[in-house]
Amino acid sequence: MDGSRLHEYVRIVTTILLDGFVLAFSGLIIAIVIMYIVDVTQTAHAVRRNYPVVGRFRYLFETLGEFFRQYFFAMDREEMPFNRAERSWVYRAAKDIDSTVPFGSTRSLELPGTVMFVNTAFPTLTEESCVPEHLTIGPYCQQPYETGSIFNISGMSYGAISKPAILALSKGARMAGCWMNTGEGGLSPYHLEGGADIVVQIGTAKYGVRDENGKLSDAKLKAIAAKPQVKMFELKLSQGAKPGKGGLLPAEKVSIEVARIRGIPVGEASISPNRHPEIESVQDLLDVVGHIREVTGKPTGFKLVISGDGFLDDLCNEIHKRGVESAPDFITVDSADGGTGAAPQSLIDFMGLPLRETLPMLANTLIKHDLKRRIRIIASGKLIDPSSVAWAICLGADFAVSARGFMFALGCIQALQCNKNTCPTGITTHDKGLQKGLVVENKAERVKNYCNNVNYEVGVIAHSCGVEEPRRLCRQHARIVCDTGLSMSLEDLHRLPGNAD
Repeated sequence: MDGSRLHEYVRIVTTILLDGFVLAFSGLIIAIVIMYIVDVTQTAHAVRRNYPVVGRFRYLFETLGEFFRQYFFAMDREEMPFNRAERSWVYRAAKDIDSTVPFGSTRSLELPGTVMFVNTAFPTLTEESCVPEHLTIGPYCQQPYETGSIFNISGMSYGAISKPAILALSKGARMAGCWMNTGEGGLSPYHLEGGADIVVQIGTAKYGVRDENGKLSDAKLKAIAAKPQVKMFELKLSQGAKPGKGGLLPAEKVSIEVARIRGIPVGEASISPNRHPEIESVQDLLDVVGHIREVTGKPTGFKLVISGDGFLDDLCNEIHKRGVESAPDFITVDSADGGTGAAPQSLIDFMGLPLRETLPMLANTLIKHDLKRRIRIIASGKLIDPSSVAWAICLGADFAVSARGFMFALGCIQALQCNKNTCPTGITTHDKGLQKGLVVENKAERVKNYCNNVNYEVGVIAHSCGVEEPRRLCRQHARIVCDTGLSMSLEDLHRLPGNAD
């Protein structure tokens, strides 16, 4: 290329770039003018009206702040509802990679409420396998359920979470040997496709088992119970994140398939009643539990948030009037800090009691009434790691369930967009473009690894405490830090009834 042609080429490129810059700059000026006019004339936002254009940066920084705090500014144990240290353990457990940490713990042992386990001078040998024993749920049922896994998948509805998420959870649960709760959204084909043991939850709207009037359908109950993978039924009275409020599924998540499974209109928000209309007393509760158990032949229990032991005493007294056969086969006690896809902030922040109060309350009441061995206790609410699960066992739980822990195993990054259709990991969205990031086979393997590692490490804690089976952990094996900075045994803090064995 000679000099004149090169000069002409440079001139043309320079002209194009300058014209592009002028065009882009002109477009920017026009956009700023339009935003200025819009801001000074609108009346909804005072900041934008007083500081046109510049005021818009406030909303941008608020959005960016969520991400910067999570990745740059928050310390490992500062975030809520789950901090980076907790999430990181789940991620490592799900990937089945080294979960050891160096140098020393970053967890403070001085904060009130901190739990510590009591090691023995003579722990059981590592080669003495600390595998959970199998327990039977529903001994008076036609088809009792026998299972060993301490850690299981809590209720997450199809609709609230996506098809690939349900498939990955179901396949992972089958490989791990744990159960999977459907949540109140009903039993979908994807729950069954993975091959897991299934607990069908019946919410206040009775999705999947309702007749044309929204009442419980015996025919649909029988049809679902006939599926061999369905092992138990759970009647949901209340949920930790929103006691007294029914489920909330935004309209944009009510697809044709979700509507068909639930038996509701397409594209309309799905809002469950705040309680079962036919249950107004402990007598009604036992009647409904007994009816479901009789129709299905499967173990039946209920889930609730507890706020006092008066209800529990009334329930136990009524059970003794009717006979122990009438008792629910299990009670799932949810914590006030439980999770949800959507809930009013007034309830999620302030309503209900946490598991640290209600779990020992429930266990003590059942012991007092000689019903602890009849009714299995399932603990729910922020139990995502081995230490929290082992703590729940110490206080009387037979099983622990988690939803958010398994969401982390699926790849959840705590983006806090569960109530929208914009989940960046494809877990809580029906956007096909976002769902493609969730590869079912890969995530199913992580679900299996996570469950197995939690069960294994609960066994490690049990070893160190000197017991040969995890469910033999009891209150003497854990202590809790008090306001003085000194610790107190859970045995002294939550004294067992006099008839305790």
